[in-house]
Amino acid sequence: MNPGSMVPTGLRRGTNDCSPPHRTAPIGVRIGAEADRCVRPEIDTIGAVKTVVVGSGVMGAWTALWLRRRGHEVTLVDRFGPGNQVGSSGDESRITRSSHGPDTHYPRWQRLALAQWRELERSAGVQLFEQAGVVWLASEQQTFEADSLVSCGSLGIPTECWTPDDMARRVPVMNNAGVPWALYEPEAGALFARPGVVAAIERFEAEGGEVVVGRAAGPLPEARDSLGELRLDDGRTLRADAFAFACGPWLPELFPDALGELIVPHRQDVVHFAIPGRDPRYRAGAMPIWIDFEGSFYGFPSFDGVKAKACPDWLGPIERPDDSAREVADSTVEASRTILRTRFPGLAEQPVVKRWTCFYEVTPDANFVIDRHPRLGDTWIAGGGTGHAFKHGPVIGEYLSALVTNDVPGQAELAPPDERFAIRTRAASPSFRTSGKNPLEAAAI
Repeated sequence: MNPGSMVPTGLRRGTNDCSPPHRTAPIGVRIGAEADRCVRPEIDTIGAVKTVVVGSGVMGAWTALWLRRRGHEVTLVDRFGPGNQVGSSGDESRITRSSHGPDTHYPRWQRLALAQWRELERSAGVQLFEQAGVVWLASEQQTFEADSLVSCGSLGIPTECWTPDDMARRVPVMNNAGVPWALYEPEAGALFARPGVVAAIERFEAEGGEVVVGRAAGPLPEARDSLGELRLDDGRTLRADAFAFACGPWLPELFPDALGELIVPHRQDVVHFAIPGRDPRYRAGAMPIWIDFEGSFYGFPSFDGVKAKACPDWLGPIERPDDSAREVADSTVEASRTILRTRFPGLAEQPVVKRWTCFYEVTPDANFVIDRHPRLGDTWIAGGGTGHAFKHGPVIGEYLSALVTNDVPGQAELAPPDERFAIRTRAASPSFRTSGKNPLEAAAI
């Protein structure tokens, strides 16, 4: 393979696979109706555990569901109620894709999680996934796409290499000037975020879980050996054997000693542009999701024939979620138009149909936090999604439920090969989403 991100040599180009024949999933990973990863009856946990899960976004919802499937008494608490659009999981769509540079743990989790999303989709009777495909636009400045090609190939995950001619033919509304090649994931696509979280919570309730609307009074006491109980701001007290907190951008305020330096909330602006003349070439099926890693920008096809999401991925301003006005900056809209004028000129001058804000809870190394609190022995934390956690939600919940219930075989099956999820001091490292660089700022220097 040539250095940098040039087109890999010795590989078939065009719409052919870029590696030896693929399976539809890594070894041992089933995609389809048979993929319901219910708890094996022979698993020996520490016995019935009364658990309170705080936060009903994607991590909390799936953690609660998995704990309930393990037979435990579970209460899911959220200050805004299930399916709200205030947290990090309330937007319309999220990308699910396997490419993570040279890393092979996240691709494996993504495939396992997608199987669970599809099973939930079938049981709920509502569409949660659109197999739109994802195309990564390579550049000369980094090797993310080339590294992803190798790591996905090692796991048997289908990929394709596109030449500029392929890009012009497959995505005719895109200007591919300056893109030497592209990596395409045909089995990737979009998860419909809010419906997915709602479906998981409805399944949790159908299986006997309890949902409580209330706000945890924080900051929580971190110097004790255990939490024991959780006070809500309306005076109610919830007692439990174990607590799992998946509160997104609110986590550093609940646990300032453990997480104040580890998780930083950034407001991210999301913009949807009108489709020109409802052109069908912008629709899912005709146009894939696209990601410019070096340019820190991404976009979706239109799922409704009216609008398409296209917005920057560089980090927005640091804000407390309770203080944020949650207003999309005009500068974000203009920056989006500037980039679209180069890459998707047909969208660049279209009216903005929707503005929305969410939060990235960012860790220095872009890895999640899934760990027991350093002092509170009955308290576990899942967070630090850093903009790429939603797709992994089902497996995050499964893994955390194994930790809470001391299911050692279940932990071993899903654990990473390192300490990436630990609550510890971390060195900065590149993102798994995009470079995080604002190309417009670089151009102005």
